[in-house]
Amino acid sequence: MDRALLAAVSGIDANQTWLDNIGNNIANVNTVGFKSDSIDFVDLLAQQIAGAAAPPGVTVGAGVNPISVGSGVRVAGITPNFSEGSLQQTNVPTDVAIQGNGFLIALQGGINYYTRAGNLVLDANGDLATPTGGLIQGWQAVNGVINTNAPTTAVNIPTGTVIPATATTEITMGGNLPANPGSGGTQPQAVTTTINAYDSLGDQIPVTFTFTPGSTAGEWTIQGTVPGASNNLWSTSPTLQFNTSTGQLESINGTNVSTTGPTDLPVTNMPSNYTFPKGDTWNIVFPQPGTSGAITQFAGQDTAAAVSQDGNAGGTLQSFSIGADGVITGSFSNGETQSLGQIALANFANPGGLAEQGNLLYQATPNSGTPLVGTPGTGGRGTLIGGSLETSNVNLAKQLTDLIIAQEAYQANTKVVSTSATTLQSLVNLP
Repeated sequence: MDRALLAAVSGIDANQTWLDNIGNNIANVNTVGFKSDSIDFVDLLAQQIAGAAAPPGVTVGAGVNPISVGSGVRVAGITPNFSEGSLQQTNVPTDVAIQGNGFLIALQGGINYYTRAGNLVLDANGDLATPTGGLIQGWQAVNGVINTNAPTTAVNIPTGTVIPATATTEITMGGNLPANPGSGGTQPQAVTTTINAYDSLGDQIPVTFTFTPGSTAGEWTIQGTVPGASNNLWSTSPTLQFNTSTGQLESINGTNVSTTGPTDLPVTNMPSNYTFPKGDTWNIVFPQPGTSGAITQFAGQDTAAAVSQDGNAGGTLQSFSIGADGVITGSFSNGETQSLGQIALANFANPGGLAEQGNLLYQATPNSGTPLVGTPGTGGRGTLIGGSLETSNVNLAKQLTDLIIAQEAYQANTKVVSTSATTLQSLVNLP
């Protein structure tokens, strides 16, 4: 009789744990990045009443199976379910969802924890952190360059970050000049285009280029000027020669242009009233003939222009976004973008072996394996989705169904207790 009571008590204990587990899952149905837990039961040691016997022989009799009675049930383990939750777009720049395997790394109290919850915040120092104070780990960019071979550190996005001005070194030409028939036909008009370049202090320099048709078919001269006295970029205007059959640029100052890459035309007179690094000069870049960005000479409208330059004024950080590879890209007031840092992800050989620590944090254990840290999208690690969150993966319908089953099992075990008590009472009342 004691055996039935003890088995029923173990059943009550085990199903109470199951009810606790279900209650926790349901309580966290709306918790960002929460992973539901499932419970595993195993039976307790069985008491053998009689052993098995081998068949003694065909004419003698049959073999006998063992006779044993179990002692009840216990909880063998509670396993987290790391299947992905649904994605919810928030458009909050610090929010990030993990699509696929992996965990964010949060350093807190000198210990690395791991989490799937991407509802991150910026603290007073500009560090990316969990709401409970864990510093998100990754790699900090230096002048826009990220070294992922370096140890991970806190990722910082300081408000008011300024990128310095960069002096222009290249100005690229493109578009179309109207066909120039030479002295034997109607000459097209001169074509002008203006682009803003920058000196090393970020001062804006309006540069005007003038293309003038020559007396020979396909010939044009180019002159560049900036405001101020004696600020012509060339003392003698360079000559451009286009192939009258193909419309492609053929030579500059009598020297054939490159057919395997862009051709540079150095400026001989840098603007005198601006600041430039010592020895620097501008190169006017003509893309490879025949490519989509090359300057051409065809009949029709003139679209020739200085299409781009590589300098910029200083700029202040205005916004940022997190890419699929974890790179945090800042957008600055001068229209430039620059990498600010990169978020790291960790993967484990056995994520189910991680120990839950609360606050949506997990800690590595000997059975989880060591964390495999790297960039998102590599080594089996998932990718990141900025401005989104991974919701809880709790299946509410399943939890409510399990709740009914656990309740019935609990009640059935209490019924065993009451029945055993009644039976014992009957024995006590024997005359």
